[in-house]
Amino acid sequence: MNSVGTKNESNRIDWLRKTLAQIPAGSRILDAGAGEQGKKGFCNHLDYVAQDFAQYDGKGDARGLQTGEWDQSKLDIVCDITSIPEPDVSFDAIMCIEVFEHLPDPLAAIREFARLIRPGGELILTAPFCSLTHFAPYHFYSGFSKYFYETHLPACGFQVEELVENGNYFEYLAQEIRRISSVAERYANRHPTLLESLAIRLVLNMLDRFSAGDRGSHELLHYGCFVRATRRDENYSRPYSEPMRP
Repeated sequence: MNSVGTKNESNRIDWLRKTLAQIPAGSRILDAGAGEQGKKGFCNHLDYVAQDFAQYDGKGDARGLQTGEWDQSKLDIVCDITSIPEPDVSFDAIMCIEVFEHLPDPLAAIREFARLIRPGGELILTAPFCSLTHFAPYHFYSGFSKYFYETHLPACGFQVEELVENGNYFEYLAQEIRRISSVAERYANRHPTLLESLAIRLVLNMLDRFSAGDRGSHELLHYGCFVRATRRDENYSRPYSEPMRP
């Protein structure tokens, strides 16, 4: 079977690894909403600080998609993401990866990031454009379009340097079609018949062919945005290649 609809996470990981590798060694980075710190391994050259509110236990309210277990015992900072007990301009960079949909007020988080990042420092964000309910009850938004970032980041003092829309309409549909069997088993107590399974394969082949010839369907639907922005300061002159030392 083809791989259409299977690269959401791998695309994100590849982009994040490349982006973090470009941050100068020794820079102090905050992983905001770090969870189980799955991105820490990409930050071996950095001074890594993990923050989370540490209230999710893996089971949540047992609705939607849950992880079962969730270990947050190794966090550096436990607090609300909109009120982090660190001094102003105390980080060279902040990453917030697949977190915004779990925040009641993501704009307040962006404003807090603006306080914490030094002028010229980087903000690295990813969030879904569309998502199923997961980590409930801590799931407040189904996703964020590029217009969210293009509107709110500049208003909070950031300049968008890079914005990547991951996947496209056909890729997203294929991702959800691949979930049909597991969702049907859980919510309908049914499994696809042999004929239905063949139909699913046929549709995935169709979507693979359409995705290969895609010419911009991401403007309708995609997995999510990858965003890199810098903290502006009109009077700031130190180059980013010189990291701030804590």
